[in-house]
Amino acid sequence: MPSVQSGKVLVSGANGFVATWVVKSFLDAGVSVRGTVRSAAKGKHLEKVFRSYGDKFELVVVPDITATGAFDEAVKGVDAIAHTASPFHFAANDPAELSEPAVKGTVGMLESARNHGKNVKRIVITSSAVAIMTAKDTALDEYDWNNGAVQAVADKGAAAGNFDKYCNSKVLAERSAWEFLDKHKNEVGWDVAALNPPLILGPVLHEVSSPSELNTSTKMMFNAFTTEGSKTGGGQWANVKDVSRAHLLAITRDLPEYVPLSAVSRAEGKNVNRFIIGGLGYAWQDTLDAAPASATHYQKGIPGNITSRPRDMDNRRAQEVLGIKFTSIHDTVRETLEDYEAKGWVKA
Repeated sequence: MPSVQSGKVLVSGANGFVATWVVKSFLDAGVSVRGTVRSAAKGKHLEKVFRSYGDKFELVVVPDITATGAFDEAVKGVDAIAHTASPFHFAANDPAELSEPAVKGTVGMLESARNHGKNVKRIVITSSAVAIMTAKDTALDEYDWNNGAVQAVADKGAAAGNFDKYCNSKVLAERSAWEFLDKHKNEVGWDVAALNPPLILGPVLHEVSSPSELNTSTKMMFNAFTTEGSKTGGGQWANVKDVSRAHLLAITRDLPEYVPLSAVSRAEGKNVNRFIIGGLGYAWQDTLDAAPASATHYQKGIPGNITSRPRDMDNRRAQEVLGIKFTSIHDTVRETLEDYEAKGWVKA
């Protein structure tokens, strides 16, 4: 499908950790941005951060993304959409606390685009690598789906693990996008791409006044560097600037032909346009070991003490189709630590 090279992009949840960097990526590329926030107050910081871009940046208030027609006005006059708004935490009791806004927000955005987005040519959904994660002996790739988490939530409901509840919400939300496109492809003039990053790390651009207000992933990294104790565990990771750049590339580059979800075939090399962003395996000790030698005021853990590290995900498709190059863990850690110090959270 043809790309969108200019015009205006709608970014939902524009005040979020990832979304604020997404906004910056588009503005830096000369693309105008309309961002949605839940209240005018939540947009004040963004207005300050992006003041230098003048009328290339605007905000609209969407109080409830689950409401019918929530994005009807927001999609009018935009050429593409980056839908980033979705809950991310591990504290839900009822699984619907996560899945309902994730699915309703996604379907609602697509429905608004179908009915009112006459200029829209592409929609990028910020999904997650947890929608892909499943047990297998080879590297995970875009053909994989985390059906195990969906089944666990279906079987156990509120008794399911918090991580399964979150994974379930991301699987259902992304599937809802592909199913919507399959149903309405002949009625719309746009296509869809999904981005699937794992744990997202890096410096913070959105409004955060103290480390206690950091989002889930960035708080994990801050705690690793500033809290005494053993650094165990790990997973796969992505750099937040890489994720934001992937949104730009997914909209401004041509994508492979549309493939219905029912026609996906690993054997035939046919898949929907979903892309793993980052996805290299890490242990938390890796992040500590990646700190610059001058960063002596941070926790060191036990240097080199890594007994296991999760397998890398297969991110070749993003590199080949989107043309993205991924940031190293060393550069990611360096920028993040510099951000802590610039904000006065850690004294150098």
